[in-house]
Amino acid sequence: MSSSSVPGIDRASADKLLTTTRSVRKRLDLDRPVEASVIQECIDIALQAPTGTNAQNWAFVVVTDAAKRKVIADTYRGAGEIMAGSGYPPPLPPGDPREHVMPKVMESAQYLGEVLDRVPVHVIACVQGRVEQVPMVVAQASTYGSILPAAWSFMLALRSRGLGTAWTTIHLFKEQEISQLLGIPPEWTQTVLFPVAYYTGDDFKPAHRLPSSTMTHWDSWGSHR
Repeated sequence: MSSSSVPGIDRASADKLLTTTRSVRKRLDLDRPVEASVIQECIDIALQAPTGTNAQNWAFVVVTDAAKRKVIADTYRGAGEIMAGSGYPPPLPPGDPREHVMPKVMESAQYLGEVLDRVPVHVIACVQGRVEQVPMVVAQASTYGSILPAAWSFMLALRSRGLGTAWTTIHLFKEQEISQLLGIPPEWTQTVLFPVAYYTGDDFKPAHRLPSSTMTHWDSWGSHR
């Protein structure tokens, strides 16, 4: 069976979803409410993602309370200042094709910090377990591998319903404080914060990416076709 004739799957629609799910910050509709039923539906879809050894050791914390969203936003802004003072992100080498995009990315991230408390829903994806003191790469990879596919599926489900979000982790500079705010048990790890809202405008386009041929190594590192 060819890849173009998989029963029940519209490949063109699937490819469009996968190539146009963008980080949405400036186009989040800060005034339109987001229905709890839509968030739950997207989480239901996310939980169909694969998880290591079928552990299903995941959780999504949905924050709609305005006071708690303000604390998260204030924490995010403070952590952003810490990150900016650290020199992150490092400068790109001269001539790097991503160089001209970075100012827009940083401006967009700063804007999100300024309005984060107004984004109607915050969703934090968590996984059971801690990896800070785990020396084995396999244990670290399998822990994160049990939640990250579900988190990406959550983004895709939002996109297909006209909602946008951005994969953000800056608040993790103060993970313990946010865990205390939300009652997240200490044995659970926050992995990503999603600010969720309907997006404005019509659609998104595929992003400019470095060519896949330079990122693909065949049989040994550095062997490109």
